[in-house]
Amino acid sequence: MSGADAAAGAAEKGTKRFQAKRDSILAAAADAINEQSAKGMTFADVARRVGLNTTSVTYYFKRKEDLAAACFDYTLNYLQAMLDEAMEEPTPEARVDKLLSINIARLARIERGDETAYAVLSDLRAMEGEVKIELLRKWQKVFRSTRQLWGEEKSREHKDLLGARAHVLLENIFWLAAWLDRYSLDQYDRVEARLMEVFRYGVAVDGARWQPRLLDVAYKEPEPGRESFLVAATRLINELGYRGASVQKIASELNVTKGSFYHHLDAKDDLVIECYKRSFDTITEAQREADAGGGTHWQRLSSMIATLLDVQFSEHGPLLRTTALSGLPPRARQVMIDRSNRIARRFAGTISDGIAEQSIRPVDPLIASQALMAAQNAAFDLRKWASTMPRERAIAYYGSTIAFGMFDDRILDF
Repeated sequence: MSGADAAAGAAEKGTKRFQAKRDSILAAAADAINEQSAKGMTFADVARRVGLNTTSVTYYFKRKEDLAAACFDYTLNYLQAMLDEAMEEPTPEARVDKLLSINIARLARIERGDETAYAVLSDLRAMEGEVKIELLRKWQKVFRSTRQLWGEEKSREHKDLLGARAHVLLENIFWLAAWLDRYSLDQYDRVEARLMEVFRYGVAVDGARWQPRLLDVAYKEPEPGRESFLVAATRLINELGYRGASVQKIASELNVTKGSFYHHLDAKDDLVIECYKRSFDTITEAQREADAGGGTHWQRLSSMIATLLDVQFSEHGPLLRTTALSGLPPRARQVMIDRSNRIARRFAGTISDGIAEQSIRPVDPLIASQALMAAQNAAFDLRKWASTMPRERAIAYYGSTIAFGMFDDRILDF
């Protein structure tokens, strides 16, 4: 072997080592982001996870923001590759089925320890500068590619409907990681089939109408001024993440001092907990009001869905997204998760009772309730979309994704 060949071989080997170490750092950083948020991630924690010192990590990524951006970029590239593979299928149903299958298989590999999780994108909007602009451009491409799973838009209204479907599908893909590990690996195929049934047909029986009642679930805050404080905080936390929404930004949003913040609450963790309580109380009130109003369980469920979407799209909303949970201390986080699970089980109970009375399609109630929780949770992100049309239509289009499935266009006649 010539000296030049030996040098080239050594360079290639060095490049592979560099890439392998960089990939391990990215995997560790993704875990840290998913547990603590991008703002909460530290070089020291990432270094500990891969058995390096902090200086070694900075050899690969000069700043923490560079590392977080690389993690988000990896996620977006992964999503785009999955969508490109799904687009090779011949029909919209087959494409959505393929995307779901790819993701269930990915989560199975993660559960077996054969692959690491990618970083969730909830903190992407908390990035800054040119990096944020580039990441959002890639996210918009992912969203457009998801919408294209259904083919060409036939009208402006059809494009609006496909936008709602794409958003609900993506959120369900992300939400899978939150609940799929409650099932054993040998049940993943069954979960995939049952979730796809919800995507394909929805939960309403054939012939069911979309005629929900909007329920009175106005949040009643006993302390004057506190409600507007919680609404502003919820919006900022939803947009920027737990750590991205600083006390100073929340105070500035309301044009008050930081001292006013501490007049209402003792600490930022207390704020997030109060925002969650407000959101969970609103959801629970919708469930109670729907049951008190009587009617079939399909009528009750559709009224719950419509009412909560109305809250998400209104000036009095939104509900706090589950992504803020990663910033809370473990004990408080578990309390909030437990309450969220109780809400999901109540949705499942309504679905189960509807199946018994034949007003709701025979679906797996637990899986259908998770699809509903994901859709409701993500509706905040489509406030701008909803503002371009009558509120009633926006609620109908978005709600139809779970009510009637992702391939039934009858809701366009609404």
